[in-house]
Amino acid sequence: MNRPAASQSGIPPAPRPEEITVAIRFDLDVVAARRQARALAARVGFSASEITLIATAVSELARNILLYAQSGMIAFQFIEQRGRRGIGITARDHGPGIPDLELALQDGYSSARGLGLGLPGVRRLMDDFEIQSQPGFGTRVVVKKWLGNGP
Repeated sequence: MNRPAASQSGIPPAPRPEEITVAIRFDLDVVAARRQARALAARVGFSASEITLIATAVSELARNILLYAQSGMIAFQFIEQRGRRGIGITARDHGPGIPDLELALQDGYSSARGLGLGLPGVRRLMDDFEIQSQPGFGTRVVVKKWLGNGP
């Protein structure tokens, strides 16, 4: 099993700041997006349970793209801010947009057959959550998970 080399502090070295993008058009793309999220999160140094939370959030975002927009993309990148390291994830589509963001962000709201978490679940799983949506122009969700923050 290949593991990243540990630095003197015991924390794996920071990965390169490249962005990895996965097109979301088919069910198999959801699996590919989860795999990329897991791989980058492991390189950043997240625990197995944190990696699972990140992968779950990515699954929900990718499923939303398929259900509502039919296609889009999810981008992943290593982020560093004020000495903190983490993973940044951007989900973007050019679908119909969300007509009522306030309603879509309420717990228990469901308009389709997603994983049951919805956007409020993604917001809870991640440390930072930002959404922009305009009916007729699509949706952009940006989430971040910081190393050491926990759910």
